[in-house]
Formats: sequence, structure tokens, C-alpha cells
Amino acid sequence: MANYTIADVKILRDRLGAGMVDSKNALEEADGDIEKAVEILRVKGLKGVAKREGRQTTAGLVAAKPGSGYATLIELASETDFVAKNEKFVALADQVLEAVHAAGASSATEGNAAAIGGQTVEAFVNDEAALMGEKVELRTVSRIEGEQFAIYLHKTSKDLPPQVGVVVGYTGDDAETARSIAQHIAFAAPTYLSRDDVPAEQVDKERAIVEETAKNEGKPEAALPKIIEGRLTGFFKEIALLDQAYAKDNKLSVAKVVDEAGLSITGFARIKVGA
Repeated sequence: MANYTIADVKILRDRLGAGMVDSKNALEEADGDIEKAVEILRVKGLKGVAKREGRQTTAGLVAAKPGSGYATLIELASETDFVAKNEKFVALADQVLEAVHAAGASSATEGNAAAIGGQTVEAFVNDEAALMGEKVELRTVSRIEGEQFAIYLHKTSKDLPPQVGVVVGYTGDDAETARSIAQHIAFAAPTYLSRDDVPAEQVDKERAIVEETAKNEGKPEAALPKIIEGRLTGFFKEIALLDQAYAKDNKLSVAKVVDEAGLSITGFARIKVGA
């Protein structure tokens, strides 16, 4: 029988985030030598990277970091919630976030190419994933520029790390309202800041749809322009932040709340794990 104890298994699991069975097997093979067991797990894990490549990463967490002139929001994805809530995974996300932010990355491609510990973030994450025994990837990176930032990280379950992350870039002095806007974004999931940011082709497509729908409903020809504009307004209220009804008081628009608080929203990003 190998010369190791349950305490050794726990040390290995705590150190690497590896599973119980994998930790015990590695210690068996290493005859109780923890450092050798670490190498065994790493080698076996790296051999499994290609096998894990096609797996789905539907769990994970979001993390954000403000800085001078810009803030960074990332999604680090995993296959299971079990790994997502592991302390090693959370610590990995912090390391990745620091590297991605330092590089000023604005996309997952740029983030994965960022430097960390003498290698790329992608290689670093793969090494750590090998020890965790499942696929892990830096899937989403957003960079928001601005003077000040409001950050809101929402937990959909108390047992898991944040699953929805929002960063709002703004100017003004009302930090409380800015954070409230970030919370609104987490809930309402707008796609654009204002209706002016919606691509013209998307608006034209929606206009054609509501016009055709109104005609099929037998609406009077003379009433069509007003009906179409009314439905387009509803469309903008769904996807444009400033047009939306404020989550805390739906009698007010977000634009009204922002204006009364003396704020100017310069941009935002919202990431939901697995979306």
C-alpha cells in the first residue's frame, strides 16, 4: 500500500483543485510523494486537453477590474459548477483578470494572447485546467473606457461565484445612482446604450416587420405611420439602455434618471456566464 494519508490527499486537492479519486491515484503512483503526484496529475491532465477540446463550458464566473481610463470585465468558463466554485478556480480568475487588464485587452483573442508568468494566458489556463480535470477557457473579455466606473457582479446562486457582470463607464459624482444603473443593466440586459447606436439595417428590418404585421392586422392605411413608430419605440425600449423603463421605478426612463443624477453614461458591458 502506498505511503500516504487522507491528510496528504486533502493537501493535494486543496493545492490543485483536483478530484478525490485523481488525487488518490496520483499519490498511489507516486508512492506518497506529493511533489511527484503533482507532476503526475499535470502530465495526465495535459494529455487530456485535446480530449476536452470539444466539451461545452456552460459554468464559470465573471470578474471585473477598474483602472485608469478603462475597466475590464471577463468571463472564465468551466464545464461544471463544482469547478466554478472551487477556490483554485476563483484564484485563477483573479490572476487571469490581472493579466488581461494589464494588457489592455478588449476581446477574448487579445486576452488569451496576454502575457502571464512567462507564457500566454491561454497556455496558463490550459495548464491549470489540466490539474482541475476539465475544460476551462477565457471565453469573453470586454473593455470599457471612461473616467469613472460602476461595477456590479450578481450571484444567481449563493453557492456560486458571480454569474452576471456589468461595468458602466460614466462621468458625474453620483456613484450610488451609477451603481443602480449597473444593477438595472444586469436585470434588463440592454444591447445598446441609446437608440442612435442601433445599426440602421437592424432598425430597417424591424420597421419592415412591424409594418407588415400592422398591415396583416388590417390596420387603416392612414394610421400605419403612427402605429409603426409606436412599435419601433417599444423595440428601442427593449434593447437601448437610455430608452428603457428604470427597473426601480418603471414610470421613469433610464435617461431621465441619469439626467436627474447629473450623470453621463459613456459605455457599458454586460456578461452572463454561458450566454
